[in-house]
Amino acid sequence: MWLKNATVLRLVSLGLRVHGLDDALAKQAFTPCGSSDFTSSGWVAPRTDGPLAHVVGEQVLLTYCIEKKVLPGAVVKDALAARAAEIEARQGYKVGRKQMKELKEEVTRELLPKAFATRSKTAVWIDPVNKLICIDAIGSKVDLIVSALFRSIDRLEATQLHCHVSPAAAMTDWLASDDAPAGFTVDQDAELKDSGEGKSTVKFANHSLDAADLGHHLAGGKRCTQLAMTWEDRVSFVLTSALAVKKVKALDVIKDESKDNGEDADARFNADFALMAGELSKLIAALIYALGGERAANGKRQEHDEEALLAAA
Repeated sequence: MWLKNATVLRLVSLGLRVHGLDDALAKQAFTPCGSSDFTSSGWVAPRTDGPLAHVVGEQVLLTYCIEKKVLPGAVVKDALAARAAEIEARQGYKVGRKQMKELKEEVTRELLPKAFATRSKTAVWIDPVNKLICIDAIGSKVDLIVSALFRSIDRLEATQLHCHVSPAAAMTDWLASDDAPAGFTVDQDAELKDSGEGKSTVKFANHSLDAADLGHHLAGGKRCTQLAMTWEDRVSFVLTSALAVKKVKALDVIKDESKDNGEDADARFNADFALMAGELSKLIAALIYALGGERAANGKRQEHDEEALLAAA
C-alpha cells in the first residue's frame, strides 16, 4: 500500500488519541448519493469491514470517498429538446429563456435518479510521530479533504508546510549547477515555466537534464516548477513548486524488502503500510533539509525542525 502522491501538511496537534479517531470520523462517514443528489462524500474504511481509522503502530490510514452522479450533457439536451417541443406544440409559441431554464432544471431532476454513480477514493496518511499529514492528491481535491478532516476531528491543528528555500528556486538552482542535494539524483523529466506575462512552458520527458541543454531556458528567466528525482535509490517522485510530491514509486530495493512471504492479506497490507510510512517520512525530512529547513508562517525556524534536519542529514 503506497501513496501515489503526497500533499504534505505539518501536524501541530491531533487533539485525541489515534484509537479514538473512529468515533470522530463516524460523524462524516460516507453515505451513497440519494435519488436527488449530484454528489456525496465521506470517510470509508481503508480495509473492507475494518475501522474507519486503520492504525498500524502509531501510523494512521484514512480513506475519503467521493461519489458523483454522471449525467451526460447530451442526454439532458435531448430530453430538454423533446420536452420543449411538446410544450411549444401545446401552447402555440416558442419556449422563452426563463421557461427553458426551468424546464432544464425539471428534466435534470427527473433524470438524476437514473444516472450512473462513480466513486473515487483518496488515501490520507497521518503520522503523529513525525507530525505529518499526507494526502494522496494534488490540487482542488486536497482542499475538500482538508476541510473534511477539520470538520471530523474537532481539535485537529495542522498548517501548510513551508521551507526557507522555495521548491522552484531550489529546483532551478539544482538544474543550473548540475548538482542535486545529498541523497538525491535528478531524473529525466522536468517542467520549466516563465514567470512573465507570456508564462511560456517547456516540458522535458525522458531527456538528459544537463545544464548545457537547459542553459538558455534558465538564462531567459524560466524557473523549474516540476522535477523528477530519486531519493537514495529507493523512491522516485516528482517534486512540484507547491512542495508536493507526485508519481511516487517504490524502487526495486524496497520491493525486494516487501516481497510476499506467505503472510495473509491483512498482514501484508499492514507491513507495506508500515514500510511506506517509514520511507516517506524519511524522504519528506530529507526534502525539508534540502530546501533549507522548515519555517513557520512568521519566517522563523520551527522548533521541531532541528530533529528532522539531523535525521535527514
